[in-house]
Amino acid sequence: MKTWNFLIAFLIMFSVLSCNNARHVNIENPIVDGHFADPSIVKYEGKFYIYATKDPWGGEDLAVLESSDLKHWKQKQIKWPTKSLCTSPTSNTSRVWAPSVIQGKDGKFYMYVSVGSEVWAGVSNNPLGPWKNAKKDNTPLIKGNMFPEYHMIDADVFIDDNGEVYLYWGSGLNWVNGHCFVVQLQDDMISFNQHEIKDVTPPNYFEAPLMVKRNGKYYLMYSNGKCTNETYNVRYAISESPYGPWVEPNNSPILTTSNDKTTKGPGHHTVFNENGQFYILYHRITDNTDELYRELAIDSLNFDVNGLIETVKPNRGVRITFR
Repeated sequence: MKTWNFLIAFLIMFSVLSCNNARHVNIENPIVDGHFADPSIVKYEGKFYIYATKDPWGGEDLAVLESSDLKHWKQKQIKWPTKSLCTSPTSNTSRVWAPSVIQGKDGKFYMYVSVGSEVWAGVSNNPLGPWKNAKKDNTPLIKGNMFPEYHMIDADVFIDDNGEVYLYWGSGLNWVNGHCFVVQLQDDMISFNQHEIKDVTPPNYFEAPLMVKRNGKYYLMYSNGKCTNETYNVRYAISESPYGPWVEPNNSPILTTSNDKTTKGPGHHTVFNENGQFYILYHRITDNTDELYRELAIDSLNFDVNGLIETVKPNRGVRITFR
């Protein structure tokens, strides 16, 4: 009996200590001052790093933000990619857009970024660099003319539970006919067989693919509408395979312009998990009267009992628990 009482007391004390070690941070939207879009986020050695497009319409380089609590951010600078370093005979005049950054199986960091309407791949040992082109010949990973009838932008990389790596990308031209492509990458994170590229376009897709896997199901999330106005939104479709076929649930889109217009044109998002809770990090329009200016916002992302993504109700912010 004494042993049982001691065990109960120990478990209670452990629970109390665990709660005391928890750190709660209230984060307000927008999460940082400044005009940024198309965010990607990684966590490394207790710090978060956001990579994003500089508004309006990109810059010579990327915006990079560093934080230990997702609330207080410091702006950093990396020397790759830049418009001047990432230009090829098949590039157009588009600037640096839409990064996707992930830590690979080898511990290195890999970036897939749109420059000149082409996808370039970078590699670094640290989130802040030095970054360099992952291809020794300094060419784009996906050339702008690979599929001339579509827009070769908005790449996103996904590592499956079995270690297989997939790269998704693609948009449409003139705000119509968006298509999504996928190819499996080899262990070097850049090599693939061009004949293995598949068109996996889900319903109501325009651009900005993002893969999330939960409970054995694949959730391909993406944006539709025009990023220049309040029609932009976040949708999703579900499959048993990273290649589809995709079924878009009836509750898609799950993030749209709010009734009070405080959140306008939300989209081109990323998803991350902290302490067992999913969060969606996205951009929303602040001013589209002349140029396009956007800011970064964050909200909780939840699933219902049937495995569907619940509709996101944009809030003034979220409370995140760190342990």
